Amino acid sequence: MKLGVFTPLFAKLSLDEVLAKVRDAGLDAVELGTGAFPGSDHVDVDGLLASQDKAREFRSKVADHGLIVSALSCHGNPLHPNKEAARRDDEIFRKTVRLAERLEVPVVVTFSGCPGDSDQSRIPNWITSPWPPEMLETLEWQWNEKAIPYWKEATNFSREHGVRVALEAHPNFIVHNVETMLRLREAAGDHLGINLDPSHHFWRGVDIPQAIRALGPALFYFHAKDVSVDRRNVAVNGVIDGKSYREMADRAWRFRSVGHGHDLLVWKEIMEALRMAGYDYVVSLEHEDALMSVEQGFQTAIATLKQALLREPPDEPWWT
Repeated sequence: MKLGVFTPLFAKLSLDEVLAKVRDAGLDAVELGTGAFPGSDHVDVDGLLASQDKAREFRSKVADHGLIVSALSCHGNPLHPNKEAARRDDEIFRKTVRLAERLEVPVVVTFSGCPGDSDQSRIPNWITSPWPPEMLETLEWQWNEKAIPYWKEATNFSREHGVRVALEAHPNFIVHNVETMLRLREAAGDHLGINLDPSHHFWRGVDIPQAIRALGPALFYFHAKDVSVDRRNVAVNGVIDGKSYREMADRAWRFRSVGHGHDLLVWKEIMEALRMAGYDYVVSLEHEDALMSVEQGFQTAIATLKQALLREPPDEPWWT
């Protein structure tokens, strides 16, 4: 496995500065944003699509630093009930797939999206309970009328361009756990898989190695981000928490840098599970820790992951 970083944490740096920093940290890969959330600070999507020469120069610049582009990311909501918002995010997604083909990047990361509760809605509606009865009826409408038709076509589009799509399973979207990922993959095809970010699952009680085992070949990409659970607040109000991330002391959980929510042994078990599942691609570090600086979060996460990561394939055991 290789170790990389999702670069929005370095949004204030130029691409050249980012590549040098990642190289000097001993990493192997960069994951670059192309629009939607969190933006495209280091990629001129339209310019690279318009010019083969610019695309070649871009690839060479990354390679000259001893790095690869592991994924292009455009975290949007192409199922948004606001038609203009859905059109915008769908356009960004398709541009990203085309750019990934041009740059020879095998994976595009995005969200599954979430519709409203009808064609007249303005705001997405994430349904988490089957009762009252209209909730379950609406959930099935979202799947059968919106999510499955869209992702069948979008997956075919990505297949035609030789790119796989990794949906980041995330609360507030149709695909938010293993079960929903596998349901959509069964409907849309095996060019659709998951970007597994443990930080979105730890706080809901998911055992990450077991989730990896259940996903199997549907696991396309992996974000390394941690979360800490505040047991005092959970004991009073549970884990569902809509408060601002800025209200850190009162929240049920907080995003943390790798190793500051779960210890090294947990991360070693996760890396072992990835290897056992046949995952041998990039572990992409993501930083959203409001309790430490970008530099401290970057360095401490690297230190933890370098100890946990199984970077080389195993030797043939002498006892077999």
